[in-house]
Amino acid sequence: MNNKTVVWTANRDNPPVTSKAKLEFTKDGKLLLITEEGQKHLIASSATNSVSHAAMLDSGNFVLYDKDSNYIWQSFDYPTDTILGDQALFTGGQLLSSSSESDQLTGRFHLVMQFDGNLVSYPANSEEAEPDAYWSTNTYYRNGVNFHLYLNSSGSLIIVNESNSETVRTIYPDPDSSSTSSINLDNNNNTIYSATLDADGIFRLYSHTYDERRNYRVSRLWSALNSPCDVKGFCGFNSFCTLYDDQGNCDCLPGHDFVDPNRRTLGCERHFSEVGCRGGKENAVSYNMSTMDNMVWGNTPYFSAKMTMEECSSSCLEDCNCGAALFKNNLCQKQQFPLKYVSRDINAGYPAFLKVGLNPIKPLPPVVSNTVIITSKIAKLQIVLLTLGFTILSCLSLATFGRFILKIRVLTYKRVLRNGILGLPEEVTLRLFTYAELKRATNGFKEELGKGSFGAVYKGALNKGKKLVAVKRLEKLVEEGEREFHAEMRAIGRTHHRNLVRLLGFCAEESKRLLVYEYMSNGSLADLLFGAMWRPDWNERLRIAMDVSRGVLYLHEEYQTRTFTGVRGTRGYVAPEWHKNIPISVKADVYSYGIVLLEIVCCRKNIDVNASTAEEIVLSSWAYKCFAARDVYKLVIGEEVDMMSLEKMVKVGLWCIQEEPALRPSMKSVVLMLEGDKYFRLSRNLEE
Repeated sequence: MNNKTVVWTANRDNPPVTSKAKLEFTKDGKLLLITEEGQKHLIASSATNSVSHAAMLDSGNFVLYDKDSNYIWQSFDYPTDTILGDQALFTGGQLLSSSSESDQLTGRFHLVMQFDGNLVSYPANSEEAEPDAYWSTNTYYRNGVNFHLYLNSSGSLIIVNESNSETVRTIYPDPDSSSTSSINLDNNNNTIYSATLDADGIFRLYSHTYDERRNYRVSRLWSALNSPCDVKGFCGFNSFCTLYDDQGNCDCLPGHDFVDPNRRTLGCERHFSEVGCRGGKENAVSYNMSTMDNMVWGNTPYFSAKMTMEECSSSCLEDCNCGAALFKNNLCQKQQFPLKYVSRDINAGYPAFLKVGLNPIKPLPPVVSNTVIITSKIAKLQIVLLTLGFTILSCLSLATFGRFILKIRVLTYKRVLRNGILGLPEEVTLRLFTYAELKRATNGFKEELGKGSFGAVYKGALNKGKKLVAVKRLEKLVEEGEREFHAEMRAIGRTHHRNLVRLLGFCAEESKRLLVYEYMSNGSLADLLFGAMWRPDWNERLRIAMDVSRGVLYLHEEYQTRTFTGVRGTRGYVAPEWHKNIPISVKADVYSYGIVLLEIVCCRKNIDVNASTAEEIVLSSWAYKCFAARDVYKLVIGEEVDMMSLEKMVKVGLWCIQEEPALRPSMKSVVLMLEGDKYFRLSRNLEE
């Protein structure tokens, strides 16, 4: 039989093996796949009972038995993308689609039997929230009763109440439809039924039949959706789905090209350069507005107002943040790129306007080497003298420029002190230290605890060594930096939170600026994560992540209206907008928290040039690749962690470090998501 249907795969994301690989059933009851090179991969085993023998049943279930012929492991408990007749998908279980019809790697969609009793389909890398769902049974349990999906041996696909085995809903055959194909309720074992989440994301029911001549025939009995374009995420970012001969086809939005032309469902990327804003408005002459009809997408608009179509197009063109606008029911709904879940629907679509730049991104020209060989001694001497002359001139110019800048900084600071514009804020009640006190307390700034972009932190002792403190000595302060120094005292001096280090006092003596904080005897978070011989366990890291998020949320609620203009922060943690000419909001802190969260998860720095492979050097990039490939376990290899909370933590971290500030969550949302994970794990443990 040439036409084979794969219904279960072990270790589906492992590399394929050759025909010389073999299965081995060991004496200690383990089923191993042994490759041609001798590598062993565990297929099945039992941690509690001794395995005696294994069998492949006619139902398609692969089972391990003990010596009394009691089953102790079965493939039906670990479905991949398919359930067969007499198989169930229990609460919390899921089907994961394959990458393609011929490739059994984990694909881009999953079907989840949720704890609320609803069977729902989502894109694999989504938040699994209501806006991401594209099909569901709308079945919800009450009074703590669990439901599960069941395909019986006669082909009926139903949702079952686990407490009394009653049918909650019949998915197939449809009880309200007289046109539903009849199924064989008196199955004569010539027909096998399978329900599969196919590679295109659609859940379908099939029958597999052998006739008297042993000819194999597959028939589709039922489909959850009629079109792949109804599947959210069928086409990637910045691409849209259209139907050609009932087949889903992905095309790029105007101004974009395919990431991979051979894999069109991966989405598209921008092929024009952004010019940037001028005077708070977009440089309109550098863009065109492209109009598309009958469009829908899944993004939440950051702006919505009633206006005409012409006004909507012009408004998006002049708005620096607008990448596209949907004109829906006389409302102009502005969006930022990237756009997701985009499709063209002639029955339910709306006019859309997309901003397309006129300056294409040009590929770098190939480097052409034109080597000139000089043999003349006079020419060589002229080149040496010319090079030496330029070098001396450059050094003199640099020295003059440096002296000029230094003089300007000195004069500026003298003017600041003379004007007396930087008095201590009345609302801040902090102790004023002299420079001599702090120099004596730190033993001449001898023991450095750490160093940041604004200066170093030193260990000190007050009250004859009875009270330890951390003294931060700020550097490179002129007028703007002086204002920021006092702004920080206003913000931090008023705070009192268990997850924030307290500011005890300050020194503002002549040009010297120092801040005095309480000393944390347990060291810094960096010491705990990167410097300790032993990593904190998973529960401790969850607690640290929660505490840090609550501290940042407290600060945001204290001064959430502030914006900043000067770049601040440590390299590797600052948000991309610090390097752009745009106002900075609290979303920059969210980005930094996202980096720290990933560091907490992995117990390593965001930048590690000594990483084992090149792709692991930048933690944020590596974490995204692992998450996209559903290999987040690689981030914590060798550790025992809760995989659901690990995936949630990585997902939150990646959400926080998105390029566009508007796409990042608020710190309140971050705290709620992490707390939700905590309560979910607690309830799951109680149920077990």
